[in-house]
Amino acid sequence: MSVQPRPWPEPSAEVAAAIKAMYGRGREVPLAVRVRDQLGELFADSEFAVAFGQRGRPGWSPGRLALVTVLQKVENLTDRQAADQVRENLAWKYALGLELADPGFDHTVLSEFRTRVVEHRLEERALDLLLAALVEEGLLAGGGKQRTDSTHIVSAVRDLNRLELAGESVRAALEALSATAPDWVAQVIDVPSWSRRYSQRIDTWRLPTSKTKKDRRLALDYARDGYALLAAVYAPASPARLCEVPAVQILRRVLLQNYTRTVTASGREVIKRREKESDGGDGLPPGHLRLTSPYDTDARWSAKRDTFWNGFKLHISETCQAAGPAADRHRAERPNLITNVATTPSTLPDSKALEGIHRALAARGLTPHEHYLDSGYPSAELIVGSVKTYGIALITPVLLDTSRQAKAKQGFAAHDFAIDWNAEQATCPAGKTSVTWNPVAQEGVPKTVVSFAAADCIPCPVREQCTTSRHRRQLSLHPQEMTEALRASRAQQQTQDWNTDYALRAGVEGTIRQATDVTGLRRARYRGITKTHLDHAFSAVALNLIRLNAWWNDHPLDRTRTSHLARLGLSLAA
Repeated sequence: MSVQPRPWPEPSAEVAAAIKAMYGRGREVPLAVRVRDQLGELFADSEFAVAFGQRGRPGWSPGRLALVTVLQKVENLTDRQAADQVRENLAWKYALGLELADPGFDHTVLSEFRTRVVEHRLEERALDLLLAALVEEGLLAGGGKQRTDSTHIVSAVRDLNRLELAGESVRAALEALSATAPDWVAQVIDVPSWSRRYSQRIDTWRLPTSKTKKDRRLALDYARDGYALLAAVYAPASPARLCEVPAVQILRRVLLQNYTRTVTASGREVIKRREKESDGGDGLPPGHLRLTSPYDTDARWSAKRDTFWNGFKLHISETCQAAGPAADRHRAERPNLITNVATTPSTLPDSKALEGIHRALAARGLTPHEHYLDSGYPSAELIVGSVKTYGIALITPVLLDTSRQAKAKQGFAAHDFAIDWNAEQATCPAGKTSVTWNPVAQEGVPKTVVSFAAADCIPCPVREQCTTSRHRRQLSLHPQEMTEALRASRAQQQTQDWNTDYALRAGVEGTIRQATDVTGLRRARYRGITKTHLDHAFSAVALNLIRLNAWWNDHPLDRTRTSHLARLGLSLAA
């Protein structure tokens, strides 16, 4: 398929006349029409031309396919429904510059477009183009305030337990090998016998209810079949290309992560299922490495408070502004707009994602002066580093001192000690100075361990308020800049002014609710983190256009419905 970049055609006169007739007399035009009138050719073909060849059958305009994908997310449509809208919906024809009789395209074109965009790493190109256009229009700029939060994304594959995962991995490898080399498969396995176990999905038939039967029979049967299949694939007489089949490589990883195989002195092979070390087993791999499905190797099991899911994590950043007087709330100077979306593995802590978020905002020239976050994002290193590198002040509650004294609010916590960084000494509340100052690395983080003399601590009259150690008190300090930043942040978040300002962060919860409800982001549409991120980027564009359309039409997004009973309660309380 080839693409010759061309400017988008102007809306057909016939389509434009129909739109004018239908939406005259002050009626609001559809979002697609408003976007074309306000922003024009939003996604130029040249921005996506690298994903298409210069020779071959001419394809549909990639820029207009990008707009179709955005409108598809606005209305949460399937590919087939989106292709039907291109043929039938006058507002879409107007936005795309199509003639009234234009037949559109087959729905499979959208899938091919997404594949090409992902292969050429253009997942965020549509979002970049929209944000650049809004900067040019004066609706977006760097500086100011932004807020970020994360939410869980459920993968597009079925949830499997460890038993089902083992069986389904063998089945997936068999399916792939049967499609690649059917004659070879017929030679190396007993097809009728294996078909009885692996012809249907593993979760479609009833598994044994007895845990003993599962462990000793079915789970080990899956493992033996898997090892036998791998042995046949890697046999010298087998075609070399079979080793490169992705499903075969996945089967190897699943068996390695869930089973052990040893050979006794007598030559007997022993296969055991891996269990947690705490249960006396051989141990399981860490969660960020453990496969959960043979069909999506990027999805991972994760938990956050009472939510347990298999999939990914989505971080949404948006602009925000403090609420002004009641008279000004109806028409804000600028709408709150999404500036970045980051799709990460579900096991990645929020604090590990923040640097990438700041880097993406800096690349777009949209770094804020103040960034509002929840307590899952900050660390001493990030609080200091964000200001140094990007000029971003993190407005976030840092975790309080977790020492015994700080938790009980009794005795002497670390902040009660005076630190003389130049002299490399600490002074305790009783006036004694430390005797050792040792720079160390704790879990890869540079810190300083400060110790006091046992001769000072043991006879100290306030020792019980200071330490439970029999000998002396020790402090573990971050570097000076980080320690002072942490202490300042902890002091600030105790004030009423800081808490009033921090309330601005709560608005991002509504954005996440809008994203999951309107564009259906809660469950991934596609397999793999790359295509899932593509979906998130297009959803961000869709949400921005929905907000801009409401802002252009002077419709506040924060209007909530109050029931008659609630109104009655409020009136009685007043």
